[in-house]
Amino acid sequence: MEIIKAGLNDFNLIHSLAENVWPQTYKNILTPQQIEYMFEMMYSQKAYNEQIERKGHHFILIKDESGYLGFASYELNYNNTPVTKIHKIYVLPQTQGKGVGRAMIDEISAIAKEKGNAQISLNVNRFNKAVGFYENIGFVNTGQEDINIGNGYLMEDFIMVKTL
Repeated sequence: MEIIKAGLNDFNLIHSLAENVWPQTYKNILTPQQIEYMFEMMYSQKAYNEQIERKGHHFILIKDESGYLGFASYELNYNNTPVTKIHKIYVLPQTQGKGVGRAMIDEISAIAKEKGNAQISLNVNRFNKAVGFYENIGFVNTGQEDINIGNGYLMEDFIMVKTL
């Protein structure tokens, strides 16, 4: 597997991967309307550009000989703390359980450590089966939060933290 840095020119690839992952990931958790609302909010060209240019998010892609397998985004020194926040991490459903997610988290962890960050954190939907994956690789559930994202929708998340 190879991990590469993604940039503004990789929008179509990230968008395509997200289109393949999101419906499968959230079909039993969120309504189709909320999935569509959130997808547009997070994966439009404008949102993608803003995440990179204004919010300081870094995107990575992971691939093997068969093609692209997933992507992640993270932010160093989140809220001016020594924490790297993983904003997105998605793996194609057919490649889950094959070390793809772990490889991306290992890469982000190495970058975070190199930049002097002591922890990585992420939010995950409380009903997402990935909670178990995160716990298995050393994340600790430190609480929960409900984030109002507009249009009457909430993101109901656990806050997961891993010390590096």
